[in-house]
Amino acid sequence: MANTTSAKKATRKIARRTAVNKSRRTQMRGAVRTVEEAIKSGDRAAAAKALAAAEPALMRAAQRNIIHKNNASRKVSRLTAQIAKLAK
Repeated sequence: MANTTSAKKATRKIARRTAVNKSRRTQMRGAVRTVEEAIKSGDRAAAAKALAAAEPALMRAAQRNIIHKNNASRKVSRLTAQIAKLAK
């Protein structure tokens, strides 16, 4: 347990940031899930539209250090490849 005033404040601050980050992470995962479901159903147009919404969400999460930049780029790349595969 925190003893000093500054440590107590840091604990409160961490709790607030955790709540915000959790919300942002959930929102990002939902956007990715929408793309994956569209890919699974085979609807290329819906998948492309969902990816257009998911890509900024992923990059925003990377920018705010919720996920690593390379992780976001990898997810976008893999989703794009899966959508491209639907066209064939």
